[in-house]
Amino acid sequence: MPVPRKTLPAVREKRSAQVKRVVFVCLGNICRSPMAEAVFRHLVAEKNLSEQIAVDSAGTSDWHRGESAHAGTRRELARHQIPADNLVSRPVDSHDFETADYLVAMDRSVYRQLLARGAPRHKLLLFMDLLPEIPGKDVPDPYYTGDFAEVYQLIEQGCRRLLESLADGAERWSPRGASS
Repeated sequence: MPVPRKTLPAVREKRSAQVKRVVFVCLGNICRSPMAEAVFRHLVAEKNLSEQIAVDSAGTSDWHRGESAHAGTRRELARHQIPADNLVSRPVDSHDFETADYLVAMDRSVYRQLLARGAPRHKLLLFMDLLPEIPGKDVPDPYYTGDFAEVYQLIEQGCRRLLESLADGAERWSPRGASS
């Protein structure tokens, strides 16, 4: 069973060396990062890894603090029968920098913002680095493009790659600069 968002603080407190904590981060935490959180949590649950991998999301802004995921995100997740429960926007904070094993930035701007705020580089991953065969470094923001289906496809592929890497214990990606 997936770890509901409201229980993550308890997971943070009881965290063992066995639990990997993944936090997806975008700008407002209403479109891309909550979609990635829901997709990744769904995939983790399918593999019965919910006790080993905790999933969360956050935004670099607090513009939407306390709001549910965008209606387009919720619709796209529903199309794929992925629960969108407990997806509530919150800003990323220093506690995430301390407790997360992986801070996954959905675009280069977010990556740079996380670095500027003191996120440890060794914990940062640019999401599209999981999909090196696809041109572009940023997951498009459907808040502006309206294309939630395209974003879902990228997120689903990247989340599968990330889970494969974590599940076999050999992370096949390495954090790198997102300046290009």
